[in-house]
Amino acid sequence: MNKYILALDQGTTSCRAVVINKNGEIISVAQKEFTQIFPHASWVEHDANEIWNTQWNMAKEALAKANITSEQIASIGITNQRETTVVWNRETGEPIYNAIVWQDKRTADFCDKIYKDGKAELIREKTGLVVDAYFSATKVNWILDNVEDARFLAENGQLAWGTIDSWLVWKLTNGQEHITDVSNASRSMLFNIHSLQWDDALLDIFDVPTNMFPHVRSSSEVYGKTAEGIFDSSIPIAGIAGDQQAALFGQMCTQKGMVKNTYGTGCFMLMNIGQQPTLSKNNLLTTVAWKINGETSYALEGSIFIGGAVVQWLRDSLSMINTSSEVESLANKVESSEGVYFVPAFAGLGAPHWDQHAKGSIFGLTRGSTDAHIATAALESIAFQTMDVLKAMEADSGISINELRVDGGATVNNKLMQFQADVLNTTTVRPKIVETTVMGAAYLAGLAVGYWQSQEEIQAIWQTDKKYSPTEDQENMKSKIEGWERAVSALQHWSSHSTKNN
Repeated sequence: MNKYILALDQGTTSCRAVVINKNGEIISVAQKEFTQIFPHASWVEHDANEIWNTQWNMAKEALAKANITSEQIASIGITNQRETTVVWNRETGEPIYNAIVWQDKRTADFCDKIYKDGKAELIREKTGLVVDAYFSATKVNWILDNVEDARFLAENGQLAWGTIDSWLVWKLTNGQEHITDVSNASRSMLFNIHSLQWDDALLDIFDVPTNMFPHVRSSSEVYGKTAEGIFDSSIPIAGIAGDQQAALFGQMCTQKGMVKNTYGTGCFMLMNIGQQPTLSKNNLLTTVAWKINGETSYALEGSIFIGGAVVQWLRDSLSMINTSSEVESLANKVESSEGVYFVPAFAGLGAPHWDQHAKGSIFGLTRGSTDAHIATAALESIAFQTMDVLKAMEADSGISINELRVDGGATVNNKLMQFQADVLNTTTVRPKIVETTVMGAAYLAGLAVGYWQSQEEIQAIWQTDKKYSPTEDQENMKSKIEGWERAVSALQHWSSHSTKNN
């Protein structure tokens, strides 16, 4: 009987399930979007039950599309939107509040207070993270302080919290396993990346009871099996990694100094820095990449909050395009943005600026500016933000990066990929299978059960689809980069003044 890996990819806007064979080929895909909830300005929530039901149905649909049974699945790998936080009742299994999404900014003032109290540096030293509403800790604190009886229930051991991976494993095992892996734990702002344990000093700062916490496991091991009734037969759950760490592994960036950038709702660049968690001097994050066979690897990360989401905004809010794929043909109507710059700071600015009060802005508009110029500026903003992160990464690591491996939905956009190579003056490499996030989860799950014997066996599967070489006209690119830097500087000036006025 042929065996396969089932990878669950629980993203920010959709749930996917993918069946993968031993050659690393995708046999079937099932995907469905779920509801985005915006209760107030800067608040973003998901219905955790809807996520579970959508993800479960997609898993069953993927098996049906592949015309295989659950008995043919060697193991399940999970990758997930990180930082998004769920708190649920251990007895009923019901969430006590909507999942608070990584993009949510409701706890920005709490983060400001942590800075004022002088605790930000302690948190950074222990977690490798910059204090920001992006991470899980302040979201858990908010739920405990704002949902009726939540803190009382938590202190009495009746509540569990976790990121989406924990929630899915809990549901898949019918409450038998409350776990997370090191990569997701490292995004909580409650986990010490040196000791690889939840940290008492951090729990005190964020006022979260320890009994709510999942057990932290490695990224590739058998955690348990699916409960009766989930599928027709029980399947081992054997791999977990947050989406960006999964993409780093899926890109086979397993050697120190290798870099990938994922273009999804946001953009996330990670560099493998080996077995030592070096702290950034340039506002990047230090995070756990994965733990396999007892060995922990670390990464530098730059998080860009709005990547592909800027194209969704053109589609949904401005109705410039009907589908996201139309943005390339719209942008191709003009030679350049003609001086228009779009800084899409809808959820604040991420690395290396970390300005959580910034708002999206468009600069350089004239009477001659058209939707095509704005579309071009929107695409270019993704590449410019990536450039800002890469420069910081080179400064931190002392390594000149001569290749960027790229993945995610937006990499099908050739105009964007070419501009990315041009603005970085670096070769951009797109693999044959751009869905490296889901491949990373599959590889981790497969390694744990011996489906693949080694990382070297997986490395042999990885193949290049296309390389983009940078333009020789770097003088023109230098001028464009200066314009971008002016736009970001102007935005930060505006946001600092608007914060004071508010």
